[in-house]
Amino acid sequence: MDTDITDSTHAFVSGSVRGLLANRPRILALGEPTHGEDTLRQVRNELFQQLVEQEDYRTIAIESDCLMGLVVDEYVTSGAGTLDEVMERGFSHDLGASSANRDLVRWMRSYNENRPASERVRFAGFDGPLEITGPASPRQALSAVHDHLSAHVDADLLPCTAPELDDLIGADQLWTHPDAMTDPSRSVGQSAEAAQLRLIADDLAALLEEQTPLLLAATSREDLDRARMYGRTAVDLLRYHHWLADTSPARMNRLLSVRDRMMSENLLSLAERGPVLAHAHNAHFQREQSSMRMWQGTADWWSAGALVSTRLDEEYAFIATALGTIRHRGVDAPPPNSLEGLLYALPEGRCVVDARRLAATLGDTRPEPRVSPWFGYAPFDPAHLADSDGIVFIKDTIES
Repeated sequence: MDTDITDSTHAFVSGSVRGLLANRPRILALGEPTHGEDTLRQVRNELFQQLVEQEDYRTIAIESDCLMGLVVDEYVTSGAGTLDEVMERGFSHDLGASSANRDLVRWMRSYNENRPASERVRFAGFDGPLEITGPASPRQALSAVHDHLSAHVDADLLPCTAPELDDLIGADQLWTHPDAMTDPSRSVGQSAEAAQLRLIADDLAALLEEQTPLLLAATSREDLDRARMYGRTAVDLLRYHHWLADTSPARMNRLLSVRDRMMSENLLSLAERGPVLAHAHNAHFQREQSSMRMWQGTADWWSAGALVSTRLDEEYAFIATALGTIRHRGVDAPPPNSLEGLLYALPEGRCVVDARRLAATLGDTRPEPRVSPWFGYAPFDPAHLADSDGIVFIKDTIES
């Protein structure tokens, strides 16, 4: 394939990304085709810094536990704790061990030094507390929303007392059994106590909304938004546990769907305070239905990006990342007839691709799908080229 595609590529700067978009999106989603590569995270860091300094972005949200992310946000905005403590306690999925994530947190803290609150950059995790080998106990989310309400509303309005809530939750390890993902019988998500907790969580979340005028007068918008995050996390975490205990063929589809809807609600909430750069796997951001081959077969679900796109329309933008090589994972130079192969032939080490213009240039001569020799990397599907707002192409990754 000898088509000239240089007119579809631009230098990697935030202006090139913004130039692909008609308007400044409320959520700019930067995807990645694999996890664990600091090369991709450093590119994310550079883009965020440029968006902060040139486009007035103030929030970055990553694919990490939304509750743990509060620890990072507190540190970057106020300096509470130490960097080592924050990296250990503020990230899920082993993301705290990443040097690129450490660089991001360090830069955000430095940027915020001596700046007024309205100008500070903010950090958020937008995933649920859902480690693959075991979702969290609902204790933290349920207790936090219960405590917030009990401090300000009449006790008679609460569906239970704190001790009653604690008794229903029981031991945390009952909720976090590492075998529950593959063995539904190990989950307590459909026990009588779990069913009662789902009703309580729903009542607590509803009470937050019903008492909004009182809570805003007594606290602040920031406190209310945090309580709402605890409330929806409690509701959805218990829903996730329910499906974890399910034995029907719909089990994995439901689990993946619940997780991405949790992500979408967190992103939409963050976007209410200003534009957000979000970073996660491409599969969580694409507008097309996502699919994954699991041990029980193929599971399909609508991603967080697909859900957000239906709410925000043009105020949501998805920039996928495509890679040339991950040599330390056995992913060598791409075939010349693949999309990655076309981009790999360019001299630039990284660039921004106008995906729709490239699709028009290629016409009916579409590249062949690339096949990865490593399960942890998902090449870009050329069939989705015209449905993406753009692509960041990185020629070679460097082992962390």
